[in-house]
Amino acid sequence: MTPVLAFLQAIPYDQILIQTVNGIVTGMILALIASGLTLIFGIMDVVNFAHGELFMFGAYMGVVVLAATGSFWLALLLATLIVALIGAALQITTLRPLIGRDPLTTILATFGISLVMQNYALWQFGPVARKIQEPFTGQFTLFYLEYPWYRVLIAGLSAAIWIRATTQDRVMAEAMGIPVSWVYTTVFAIGAGMAAASGVLFGPLVGVNHAMGVDWILKAFIVVVVGGMGSLGGSIAASIFISLLEAYASIWVSPAQAVIVSFVVLILTLLFRPTGLFVPTPK
Repeated sequence: MTPVLAFLQAIPYDQILIQTVNGIVTGMILALIASGLTLIFGIMDVVNFAHGELFMFGAYMGVVVLAATGSFWLALLLATLIVALIGAALQITTLRPLIGRDPLTTILATFGISLVMQNYALWQFGPVARKIQEPFTGQFTLFYLEYPWYRVLIAGLSAAIWIRATTQDRVMAEAMGIPVSWVYTTVFAIGAGMAAASGVLFGPLVGVNHAMGVDWILKAFIVVVVGGMGSLGGSIAASIFISLLEAYASIWVSPAQAVIVSFVVLILTLLFRPTGLFVPTPK
């Protein structure tokens, strides 16, 4: 047997296909979170450190509404609307007075908001993780693995939501005669709603707790830098790219070690393409 043939036979094609599906699904959710973050930065020029807590609040609102109504879809809708309104209120009361000041002030303000929201969730809901029940439990066979249809569904829903947000971004950019302050408030509300929707959609896959937004917001910031600051398309492409790299790496190393891949990509991007991997090179 030639070395090339032996190498080809040693490649775990079934695991690669499974991890490709996993990477795309995870990338769609990450893209939904990162797109809201990018939307806020691209129009408002605000780095929102409270975005992860809006993701967490969305998941908790989903838990509360689901317990009250028994409807996952109503929980998704109401959680998105409630957190969008919370986002609008935060922008009006905290960020609007800081418009035009040093960007560091908005960073500190949103970081302070994140601490308040995280500790409020800990006080209100306690340290025990909650669970959101998925709307259905069907599975299909992918090689030797029973793969949930719900994971495929949330990939499609995430894509639909951030495509809609991209359209809304264009409408906002073309709006004429609207007070800038209210445009900013609307944009922040849309970004908050996207974070909340992703929290509800991802809730059935993980435990809902007060610290769940920390890891995801860190990944979202990596995605925003790698994709290009302020570029919605770049953030979506970077989300799927990084999630696929981590998924493939987890075939050979543990998932905890695979996370290192995203930091390596971040460092290489900052060194060799600081404007972002998915932003066209200026002529």
